[in-house]
Amino acid sequence: MTSLNDIRSTFLDYFARNGHEVVDSSPLVPRNDPTLMFTNSGMVQFKNLFTGVEHRDYVRATTAQKCVRAGGKHNDLDNVGYTARHHTFFEMLGNFSFGDYFKTEAIPFAWNLLTKDFGIDKSRLLTTIYHTDDEAFEIWKKVGVPEDRIIRIATSDNFWQMGPTGPCGPCTEIFYDHGDHIWGGPPGSPEEDGDRFIEIWNIVFMQNEQFEDGSMRALDMQSIDTGMGLERIGALLQGKHDNYDTDTMRALIEASAHATSVDPDGEGNVHHRVIADHLRSTSFLIAEGVLPSNEGRGYVLRRIMRRAMRHAHLLGAKDPVMYRLVPSLVREMGQAYPELGRAQALIEETLKAEEGRFQATLDRGLSLLDDAVAGLGDGKALPGETAFKLYDTYGFPVDLTQDALREKGLSVDMEGFDAAMEAQKAKARAAWSGSGEAKDAEVWFELAEKFGATEFLGYETETAEGQVLAIVSEGEVVDTVPADGAWIVTNQTPFYGEAGGQVGDTGWLRAIDDHGVSGAISDTQRFAGGRIWAHRFTPEDGTLKKGMPVRLDVDHARRSSIRANHSATHLLHEALRQALGDHVAQRGSLNAPDRLRFDFSHQKALSLEELARVEDEVNAFIRQNSPVETRIMTPDDARGLGAQALFGEKYGDEVRVVSMGRSDTGKGVGGDTYSIELCGGTHVARTGDIGVFVTLGDSASSAGVRRIEALTGAEAFKYLSEQDHRLAEVALALKAQPTEVVDRVRALQDERKALQNEVAELRRQLAMSGGGGTAPTAEDVAGIKVHTQVLTGVSGKDLPPLIDEHKARLESGVVVLIADTGDKAAVAAGVTGDLTDRVSAVDLVRAAVAELGGKGGGGRPDMAQGGGPSADNAAAALDAAKAVLKG
Repeated sequence: MTSLNDIRSTFLDYFARNGHEVVDSSPLVPRNDPTLMFTNSGMVQFKNLFTGVEHRDYVRATTAQKCVRAGGKHNDLDNVGYTARHHTFFEMLGNFSFGDYFKTEAIPFAWNLLTKDFGIDKSRLLTTIYHTDDEAFEIWKKVGVPEDRIIRIATSDNFWQMGPTGPCGPCTEIFYDHGDHIWGGPPGSPEEDGDRFIEIWNIVFMQNEQFEDGSMRALDMQSIDTGMGLERIGALLQGKHDNYDTDTMRALIEASAHATSVDPDGEGNVHHRVIADHLRSTSFLIAEGVLPSNEGRGYVLRRIMRRAMRHAHLLGAKDPVMYRLVPSLVREMGQAYPELGRAQALIEETLKAEEGRFQATLDRGLSLLDDAVAGLGDGKALPGETAFKLYDTYGFPVDLTQDALREKGLSVDMEGFDAAMEAQKAKARAAWSGSGEAKDAEVWFELAEKFGATEFLGYETETAEGQVLAIVSEGEVVDTVPADGAWIVTNQTPFYGEAGGQVGDTGWLRAIDDHGVSGAISDTQRFAGGRIWAHRFTPEDGTLKKGMPVRLDVDHARRSSIRANHSATHLLHEALRQALGDHVAQRGSLNAPDRLRFDFSHQKALSLEELARVEDEVNAFIRQNSPVETRIMTPDDARGLGAQALFGEKYGDEVRVVSMGRSDTGKGVGGDTYSIELCGGTHVARTGDIGVFVTLGDSASSAGVRRIEALTGAEAFKYLSEQDHRLAEVALALKAQPTEVVDRVRALQDERKALQNEVAELRRQLAMSGGGGTAPTAEDVAGIKVHTQVLTGVSGKDLPPLIDEHKARLESGVVVLIADTGDKAAVAAGVTGDLTDRVSAVDLVRAAVAELGGKGGGGRPDMAQGGGPSADNAAAALDAAKAVLKG
């Protein structure tokens, strides 16, 4: 049997032999399209090449692109598990031409691969074309497709558009006929929605440009964009009609069956299919740094995870299941996507923690759903308010509720649901608009194409000369810098452009050759995918013009502080891994001149002992004063040495590897490197240059992510000095030595607690003796002994025990007490057990509270409490309570 791994390799090898560059899959989180939640096709990473904004050193490419469709416009989530070909995660095989070959080559490429390399029976294939595309018709005839198997389609199904405007063109699709034993007709027929004829490949001829007025012109650069789902072609080549019967999906289904002890082909088949599919999408997303949350991509991830977990619950699983299936996924797909293996510990921990949280409320939520469904009449929808309660209280995304009801043939009143969570929906819509990096402005790509990438000299020097290549103000290229400043592009620079958590450099610029131009650089940023580094320059003297030679000087003191913080961050990362485990991975950082901030994957707060261990270990390696070494190597070689990489980050053919610290870790060339990471930032020469490292504490950043803030160097020394000063002041106030402060404070706390207990006892005695206010009274009201009293010097929480003592003394009767605390009043009432059938303490309190200017009050028939804003009407309040007894 041909495996999916073999099919993927055969596809890529075929196009590599035909002059295509094999390009790695781009991340699932798009880097160049803010409209997309996730990468959903192979062409996403090439978007700027198709529009001509960007150019690379190849004109033909082929990829196996990982894709997710589970939110926004492309959302297949609801169908997953119930159909043969819907997935949240899938692989898209594609070949691309950027102004190189076109229809004449693209069609034979596809035909020969399918019929020769894959050996598919030609008689089972048919094609569709756009109805006016006679050129494609003739090419298909030439490769051997009979005319009656070339179908003209006059709809948008065979005309592709990037958007309302922009590149577009006709497409041709290749279908496979699974045989007349399966219902369905060919594309364009009334029965086209059947499963007999299945599309396996789509080839887009990107030959036109669409304008807002509806007109269209031929593109100067005509291109090819193709897509073939690996799962679909895999099912075909493996003799299956269902994607879930392919080897990879079957292995995951059987892993689910083994973990749950439920037959993979029995009544729980749909549940296993959902789990297998969702395992892939969740694992790949976590590997790229997406973690479950309540908004944006994290919310989509949580929806997918919880849908799979509910299906595991329906299979009878009582303990977390998903994390136990990750090794099977790594075995199946880890060779093609090594990021799965690198992130395995994080994936497993994230899945286990999320499933544990969800299971704590799952039974209660499903019980509520069952009760609500039981009360529905025929044809009634679940009220939106109930669906919202499931979402808001039990963490059920609404589509999970819909999925559960779908199995019962029921639906949700979505209008009611939307009304119940209007505020949340507004926030969610804003997040779902796409939170990827904004598309680089075309001007920056034009500059990158014209001048090439900016050369960075800042690893070796903080001062350099360069030439002003371009000036950009308000998105336009200009010839001179306006008075309020502009972005300056030079051919080379010692200034570091913000990236990887390290802030951009600041400093000064002055023109060479006595042009009399000088000013400050307040920021340095990267544009055009990191190729252009631009300086934010504000002139102080003269007018800077394009073409001028300039001297660039980095603020040395600021850069030195940033370097120290960045190097300390690397040591911190490794110290956290040593203290907490291999699941720790960077989830964000800030390396500023005055502080560092490090976000990392971990499910709970650090203890004081763990935080102290981390701080001590970082300082130990600072004192070691080992050299900080950098090397340039391939990403695979770097990872082979144990280098840590930021998940989701896309690296080029070569990477910069930063190593520091000596320890028997097994990492590095000699196996004795403490910290080794892929990093393009600037660092100290030796760890001792960091000076000292001090943590300011650990806090939650988001679900499953912790944050440590820390100081180094002069800022750390200043902080420690201030702490010493504060300690000295505390010691002086306590009349103790600094070393005795902790014991002295504890002694004071014990003394304070003893005094509080003593005061409480005195108040109780005072209140019981009547010395706390008006003299206590005991009178007969409607045949019942009643004790009423207004107290001062006691609080509302002191009243219940006093009530109990007075009830015990009366043996049979009613007690009503009011505490006058100065700024408000508290009231409590008690009724002995023999009288609760005649009178309720709740009624007594509510009557008194009304006179005190308050509302409500509650409790039990034998004890109730309430309050009001003032005790001025305390006498009237007591009278009101007595009136209740009189009836």
